[in-house]
Amino acid sequence: IKVSGLSNNNNLKIKNELSELLSKNIFLVPKDTIEKIISQYNLIEEYSIKKIYPKKINIEIKPTKIIAKVAGNNNFLIGSNGKLIKNEYTNEKLPFLFGKFNSESFISFKEIINKSEFNLKDFRSIIFYSSNRWDAQTNSGILIKLPEENLIKALKVAHKIINNNKFKDVEIIDLRISNQIIMQ
Repeated sequence: IKVSGLSNNNNLKIKNELSELLSKNIFLVPKDTIEKIISQYNLIEEYSIKKIYPKKINIEIKPTKIIAKVAGNNNFLIGSNGKLIKNEYTNEKLPFLFGKFNSESFISFKEIINKSEFNLKDFRSIIFYSSNRWDAQTNSGILIKLPEENLIKALKVAHKIINNNKFKDVEIIDLRISNQIIMQ
């Protein structure tokens, strides 16, 4: 069994968990047995399993990209697959995520950010409210209060304001009310 794509340590962990398959006939090893073991690792975005007859199994893994840190608990990161990952993988500067969010809502918010002029790394922190609304604080300290709907439009407006020299002293951009911009 050959496992590749992650760190040597993680490849070895997976290989060791699959070691019970070494004594079995390759024709009798169901892929779902391998998939069950691999799916336990939140660090994995995608993988492929290839049986090379008569006696080899190659597992190629694509790791998930780390996109944020869970605030208040530096022990966990969030991958682009939406899963929580124990923080032993990165010291990279990432935005902190606050609030009780679910992975699906954060991933869709990330996609909206990607469609705007912003990048996720432009933010120091992102806050999710139970009202299904987001706030984002830029690395320069500007707090953007976003509405529940039309997030792309709101992010475009915020980006224009931030890049306009007339508004260089703005600390808060409140876009929660439709057709209104409140700045402090």
